Amino acid sequence: MIQLKSLREIDAMAEGGRILGRTLATLRAAVRPGMTTLDLDLMAEEFIRSHEGATPAFKGLYGFPGSVCISVNHEIVHGIPSKKRTLVEGDIVSLDVGVKYDGFYTDAAETVAVGAISANDQRLLDVTRESLEAGIAAAVPGNHVGDIGHAVQTVVERAGFSVVRELVGHGVGHGPHEDPQVPNHGKPKRGTKLVAGLTIAIEPMVNAGLPGTRTLPDRWTVVTVDGKRSAHFEHTVAVTEDGPRILTLAT
Repeated sequence: MIQLKSLREIDAMAEGGRILGRTLATLRAAVRPGMTTLDLDLMAEEFIRSHEGATPAFKGLYGFPGSVCISVNHEIVHGIPSKKRTLVEGDIVSLDVGVKYDGFYTDAAETVAVGAISANDQRLLDVTRESLEAGIAAAVPGNHVGDIGHAVQTVVERAGFSVVRELVGHGVGHGPHEDPQVPNHGKPKRGTKLVAGLTIAIEPMVNAGLPGTRTLPDRWTVVTVDGKRSAHFEHTVAVTEDGPRILTLAT
């Protein structure tokens, strides 16, 4: 069931989203070779909890052990933070964070470079971010979920990359995952119609190679089927009469 939000509820989500945005900014500035993914996870949890009333939304969610899903290189999503996983120069690392604040959930992600990365990897990051921006621009009343997916897919495939199809964006707000699903591919004017008050997580997951995925034996980490690299960017967005409102900005 789709749960539309009032302006007051959207404003409350934006408060939590601001904490989330600042969490990602803190992690982005901290990422460097030699850090472990657990270092980043602990840093994020401490930062989130330093804001009264804010908690890491992913901690314990469905049994997930960390506060941040941290996925490196060919890992697409849901990587488990570990003191045994050390970042090295040239890695790319996806940081997927959720915050619960004032009873509302927000969700965002960013893939960042560890030191200097290759031109191809930088292009993968740039295209994935551009596809997110295109998806957000399509999140207006009167459009459909398919318009968002089509916008993302067009940017990605034009660049020669592929969209992950087994994983999708989603509604968010009262719960961490709500209806509707928001795929990163689709056809215009298909799927759920977008109306003011809808709050959704738009999250392109883009592979340098094939779109296929597989899940590691830990039953969490999803990786590319061909071992090529993947990037992930995400914002929580409110559909409003004035256009899309990004709720997970740092400012």
